[in-house]
Amino acid sequence: MRSVFLALGALCAFVGVGMGAFGAHALKASLSPESLAVYQTGVTYQMWHSLGLITIALVQQSIPDSKRIAIAGWLMFLGILLFSGSLYLLVLLDMPKLGMITPIGGVCFLIAWLLLCLSASTKKTKKRYK
Repeated sequence: MRSVFLALGALCAFVGVGMGAFGAHALKASLSPESLAVYQTGVTYQMWHSLGLITIALVQQSIPDSKRIAIAGWLMFLGILLFSGSLYLLVLLDMPKLGMITPIGGVCFLIAWLLLCLSASTKKTKKRYK
């Protein structure tokens, strides 16, 4: 069974490893400790939420018709782009105004995790026909 969220999660993890290595080796000497910490936050959140996307892909196999799971997956992916992406650009381009985008990505993460939680805790009722 093909899964867009498994592919996105693996791709985001791949990019996250690359961004982490880039930060540790290429940027370490040229960034302030504060900027490096901001960059590392982007990497950390990207990696954790890449695993979240992979989890959503696995859950989606059990409940493939769940709209909540699908929305959670897209929000988690959007959160990675907005949260981690804005932190990377903020540091690499030295544009502090990009930090205004970061909380939007954080809200996407929160809603995605909440939807995943609701999907796990909501019992689907069977329709009875008389």
